Amino acid sequence: MDDRSEIREFLTSRRARLEPERVGLPRGSDRRVPGLRRGEVAALAGVSVEYYARLERGAIGGASPAVLDGLATALRMDDAEREHLYRLAHRSANVSVPRRREPAAQVWRPSPSVQWLLDSMDSAAALIGNGRTDLLGWNALGRALMDEMISSATSAPPNFARFLFLEPVARRFYPDWDAMTAVNVAQLRTEAGRNPHDQDLHALVGELSTRSEHFRRLWARHDVWHHQSGVKRYHHHLVGDLELHYNGFDLVGQPGVQMTILTAEPGSAAEETLNLLGVATAATIASASPDTQQSPLAPAAGPEHRR
Repeated sequence: MDDRSEIREFLTSRRARLEPERVGLPRGSDRRVPGLRRGEVAALAGVSVEYYARLERGAIGGASPAVLDGLATALRMDDAEREHLYRLAHRSANVSVPRRREPAAQVWRPSPSVQWLLDSMDSAAALIGNGRTDLLGWNALGRALMDEMISSATSAPPNFARFLFLEPVARRFYPDWDAMTAVNVAQLRTEAGRNPHDQDLHALVGELSTRSEHFRRLWARHDVWHHQSGVKRYHHHLVGDLELHYNGFDLVGQPGVQMTILTAEPGSAAEETLNLLGVATAATIASASPDTQQSPLAPAAGPEHRR
């Protein structure tokens, strides 16, 4: 998709989702389309209707920060959406700059010291991923939590989006499957704004668009999202229900790579279940021979970095 189409569909989708009552406007009886009219957004943003129409058609490259802020405020954008708007405007402003040929991307792998850090956490599930939702590293408890996704992957690295949309078991594993798929696609859309020339991301979106109607519908919504903190629910095939709190930590010097730590509330049933999963994992590792302790898809330590 070209930049002007991306801008047009992003702004149109933000306008369509905003109910008039939310911004203090009467609904009226003559609305033929969902959300706000262009004139209403223009008034809220403090620009003329003609100028807003040009912005919504994709001519956003010359917009000032004040205009972009007014637009984001008028459309009630959250932090992730505001950042995405600025990123689209920046790309549009530099559209005439020749693009250098980028080298082929290398899949980032955890260095030995990062893997030691992961392995030192024995009461939390630790996972490392990127903006394409590839799973790039884990500790023993993280491996145990995501074992169905890792074992079902047909190529390295395992990918959360492929698992969510293409593996039927994901609907059981994620009790909040609808919400999880929406968040996953919003994360991919955010990454597309951050790295619009990522060929691996283009291939992933193309594959999922071809194979999943649900993915196509979510992708067309143009939602964006920052992976920061919250609660996720799982139904693990070995231990049952788990409610875990997650926090995302960016790895300094590795753009787009994030470590997610999942923990259970102390004294909760989830803590007991997570401990049970850890005990089962430790017993499995202890009984395994050295050459079977690691999945063939497990990340190998190395100094490579992802662009």
